[in-house]
Amino acid sequence: MSNDQVYTWEQFKLEAARLREEAFPLSPILFRGQANADWDLDTTLERSGHNEAVSDYYRLIFRIKSEVEIATRSKWDDEPSAFDLDQLSRDYDGFSRSLANLPHYAYMAYLRHHGFPSPLLDWSRSPFVAAYFAFRTDQDADVAIYAYADRTTAIKTSSSDDAQIHRLGPYVAAHKRHFSQQSEYTVCVRYLPHRWSFVPHSSVFSVHAGGASQDVLKKFVLKANERQRILRELNDYNLNAYSLFGSEEGLMESLSIREETRTT
Repeated sequence: MSNDQVYTWEQFKLEAARLREEAFPLSPILFRGQANADWDLDTTLERSGHNEAVSDYYRLIFRIKSEVEIATRSKWDDEPSAFDLDQLSRDYDGFSRSLANLPHYAYMAYLRHHGFPSPLLDWSRSPFVAAYFAFRTDQDADVAIYAYADRTTAIKTSSSDDAQIHRLGPYVAAHKRHFSQQSEYTVCVRYLPHRWSFVPHSSVFSVHAGGASQDVLKKFVLKANERQRILRELNDYNLNAYSLFGSEEGLMESLSIREETRTT
C-alpha cells in the first residue's frame, strides 16, 4: 500500500485546477491515471522487459511496418530509414535536435495506442480523462493520478550526461482516440556510451523531486472505494470507454460500467 498522501475526489479536482492555473502558459499540465498507486511510471516498453537503444527500437518497428500498413491500409513515412536513424542515434547533437520533431512520431503513436510495446509514456491534458483510466478497472488497490509539468520557467536545461524527458506534443496525425483522449506523450532518453537509449522516466523524476523548476511531478492517491461515484460523474460528462475509444469494445465496457455504477 502506498504511503503517499490520500486525496478525496473533491480535493483532487481543486488541486488539479490550481496546478493548471499556475503552470499555464509555460508548460500546460499533463495528467496520467494508473489503476494501482504502487505502480511505477513505466512505459509499455519497460513493462515488456526491455530498455532499448534508440537504434534497436527503430529497427524493430521497421521490421513490422509493412505488415502493419497492409493490415491497417495505412501508410507512414519511410524516411529517415532505419540505417539513417542508426547513424543519427550515435550523434549526440544530431539526435538531440531531432527530438523536437521525433522521427516517425505518428507511426510510434499509432503503435502505442494499439498495444505494441513503446518508449512513449502517454498522458492526457484532461485530469478527468486521466481519472477515468485510473478508475476504469474494478479492484481493491488505491489509484494514482499524476500531474506533470516539464518546466515552470522559460528555459529547460540538461547535462549531456543526464537522462532527459522530452514532451512530444499533441500535433501528430494519429488515431482518432489520440484526440478524444486529449493525448500527449513524453519520451525519456540518455546518451550512453556512443549511442542514445530509451531509459525510465524515474531516472529523471528521482533527481528533480522536491521543488525543482523542471520535470515537476505531483502524485495524487485516491481511494478505490470512490470508484463508482467518480465513474458516474465522469459518465455524466460523456467520459467513458465508448467516447474515449470509439470502438464496439469501448461501447460494451461503457454499458457494463454504467449498469454496475447505476444508483437504485
